[in-house]
Amino acid sequence: MTKRVYNFYAGPATLPLPVLKKAQEELLDFQETGMSLMELSHRSKPYDAMHKEASQLVRELMGLSDEYVVLWLQGGASSQFYMVPLNLQLKGKPMEYVNTGVWSKKAIKEAKFYGDVNVVASSEDKNFSYIPKDICFGDKAAFAHITGNNTIYGTEFHQWPKIPNDIPLACDMSSHIFDKVIDPKLFGVMYAGAQKNLGPAGVTLVIVRKDLLDRVPELTPTMQKWKTHAEKDSLFNTGPCWAVYICKLSLEYLKSIGGVPAIEKLNRKKATVLYDVLDKSGGFYKGHAEKESRSLMNVTFTLPTPELEEACVVEALKHDMVGLKGHRSVGGMRASLYNAMSLEGVQKLAEFLKVFQEKHA
Repeated sequence: MTKRVYNFYAGPATLPLPVLKKAQEELLDFQETGMSLMELSHRSKPYDAMHKEASQLVRELMGLSDEYVVLWLQGGASSQFYMVPLNLQLKGKPMEYVNTGVWSKKAIKEAKFYGDVNVVASSEDKNFSYIPKDICFGDKAAFAHITGNNTIYGTEFHQWPKIPNDIPLACDMSSHIFDKVIDPKLFGVMYAGAQKNLGPAGVTLVIVRKDLLDRVPELTPTMQKWKTHAEKDSLFNTGPCWAVYICKLSLEYLKSIGGVPAIEKLNRKKATVLYDVLDKSGGFYKGHAEKESRSLMNVTFTLPTPELEEACVVEALKHDMVGLKGHRSVGGMRASLYNAMSLEGVQKLAEFLKVFQEKHA
């Protein structure tokens, strides 16, 4: 078999090996069509059936009711930074955001093109090392918005903020969708770029409560309306067919191993293994996030010097572990433990870090 490394990149990220093997098997001939799925018309019956299966798996694994529509869109989560306020705006009402890092700030910037924005809570005072508590959204807001997990700083919401009645909560779930069991009824909109915890780059999963689809102003460009895509089951135009297919295979795999409850149990175990190394290092490894805000998906930490961090990245590569360098905006180290990362890979990283400390402390 082709050599595989342990891929700790934050995205595009590792995918389950059985998914890649299945895609390889079907690459040239998808379901005896004599064509690759990449060659199939998005109007064909074989593609349509696969597309519907992908959406149904999302519904099943997330426990979605018929109140929600599942959309497969392009443009990444960054496009949803403007599509959320564009589709949810209400004249004369502010849009309210929680600022927990780089992606939150980008979303806030886009929202300001469509009206008044209130930042009701922020963790910028401590370099985004925690999730704010006692978040208070106003009952006159058009909608509320949070970023569920922060890849760059390694923080994650583990308790959802309370939202006033009739105020929809929108959540960027790009880097933690399906990482733990959630109650979807708490959200009006959930969106996620697939390339971190769901599939490959090129498709964005957007889940919208149906009663919110009619909010969009009439004079909005056609392709920027969620309603346009909802009415055509995300097939208004040619979509990212191959990316949806890989997401479907990933969702099938998740279902086969016990679904979200099973993967949450594994994710918590993986995170514990790695955070224990940081906590027991006597300060050699310093985690960026406060303990109660630590992400299950992105473990961020520093070493005593930038030189040691660089040496750690280089030496880890020699042991088939890649993607451990922190984001360019903050530096340090980062290990992304997405659903597809095995416990074996995390254990190997943990042991490597222990040996590296013994060698360099």
